[in-house]
Amino acid sequence: MSAIPQQVFARQKASVNTLIATQSALFSGFEKLVDLNLKVIKATIDEVALRSQQAADVKDPQEALAFSTGLVQPSAEKALAYGKHVYDIVAGVQGELVKLGEEHIADNQAQLSEAIDQLAKNAPTGTEGAVALIKSSLATATSAYDSMTKAAKQAAEVAESNLNAAANATFKAASDAADVANKVATPRSRRAAA
Repeated sequence: MSAIPQQVFARQKASVNTLIATQSALFSGFEKLVDLNLKVIKATIDEVALRSQQAADVKDPQEALAFSTGLVQPSAEKALAYGKHVYDIVAGVQGELVKLGEEHIADNQAQLSEAIDQLAKNAPTGTEGAVALIKSSLATATSAYDSMTKAAKQAAEVAESNLNAAANATFKAASDAADVANKVATPRSRRAAA
């Protein structure tokens, strides 16, 4: 068997393996999202049952106000935690896909470099300049790809940092709003008791 059919077969096998790995990463992420959503639904049903029982025990308007105010902060915290979990799952899948893509590109670059080396060995005399130009172009393209990849990773890190800062600010705002609502409800219940 000649080297070219073996190379074609090896490339096809590598492509199939990459496809299978990609599908596995995507399915794993989907599975994690489904699991997270099932846990959230179960916890929500349990909490609704508990809150319903607590609401039935409310006897006066001040208790009702305090009860409704107490619902705000935990809901905001849970929404932020859910968003963080979803983000972590998606980021994990994205990381796996990026890793697979980088491995695939590195493999293709190695194969291309090998092909250029074979071309250089079999090239007729006087084509050394053309082969050197091709090698130089490959090196430049590889360098540009590496620079682009580093810039994309830095942009992703900045975006993640900004997302975390926004989530923390939102959580703080929700906590502050719940604290203000509790402070407003407390003087009313004291006035009603007096």
